[in-house]
Amino acid sequence: MSTVCFTSFSYSYLPRARVLAETLRLAHPDWPLWAVLVDEPPPGLDASAALAGFDAVLAADGLSIPRFRSWLFKHDLVEACTAVKGAALLHLLGLGFDRVVYFDPDIALFHPLTALDGAYAAASVVLTPHQCAPNETALAIGDNELAALRHGVFNLGFIAVRNDAPGRAFAAWWAARLHDACYDDMANGVFTDQKYCDLAPALFANVAVARDPGWNAASWNISRRRLHFTSDGGIAAGDDRLAFYHFTKHGGAGDTMTERYAGEAHVPHELWRWYGRCLATHAEPAIPPGWWHYATFSDGTPIPRAVRLRYRQRPEVMRRFDDPFANAEDLFASLSLP
Repeated sequence: MSTVCFTSFSYSYLPRARVLAETLRLAHPDWPLWAVLVDEPPPGLDASAALAGFDAVLAADGLSIPRFRSWLFKHDLVEACTAVKGAALLHLLGLGFDRVVYFDPDIALFHPLTALDGAYAAASVVLTPHQCAPNETALAIGDNELAALRHGVFNLGFIAVRNDAPGRAFAAWWAARLHDACYDDMANGVFTDQKYCDLAPALFANVAVARDPGWNAASWNISRRRLHFTSDGGIAAGDDRLAFYHFTKHGGAGDTMTERYAGEAHVPHELWRWYGRCLATHAEPAIPPGWWHYATFSDGTPIPRAVRLRYRQRPEVMRRFDDPFANAEDLFASLSLP
């Protein structure tokens, strides 16, 4: 079975994506990794050299999304990098690969995902839940189980889709939902791409839920996963090998969650420090901190999130502007903003 992987990111996330590429190549040297860039390079960056660690690079505006700039304007950085995942999945399935695997750029692999060719070989869609065992304290239930109810049962930092009829049906549905509303809008039941997939096992046949503790270990589930070193120097999660770890919000809220739930178990702390060293090694000095080409209007004026929210609530304005980035004054007038 031919397998292709992809990840979606902006240039500010390049150090993370480089760690993913490096560790994926060690675990699965036969799996190509495509970079889907939802960005334009900053001045002075040699993009070809910066992206040399990826097997292919696909710009988000090459995904056949109609009126791309008008569509993109609706999203902030995280929403935009997430919203293109469905279109990229369809693109790669259309190229004829037997299986497409998505990884968030802040994931690192530590062992081959052998179950994809074993227990899950026949699955059309493979999802990983945030939680695989009940939490026991009120704090952990709030941080982990209730958070999963708000953000989605499954973590879409990983998904594997087979190029068969149920897999393609899922991909088309998910891409359509992400095109229409991939928003951080929990008040209306949406959290980017994740909440939609709560429905996937009910809507589509042959969806597998991978409860392997070594898959998608992260600060939000280490309260119930025992990470430890093995006698041969590897890392295990319970009785299984640690296949991949999700370093969400490293340098931010993930630090707090790791401190809170790793406790005296030293392996999560060691992993967290190791990842910090990797990010430092793969840093790109030519990329300004927080860079995102689509964070500003064409004249360099920052775009407030409130403007993006107002824009996506006004379909008649969206229809009028093919490129809302180009003229802030006209857009503000159309949105009745000062």
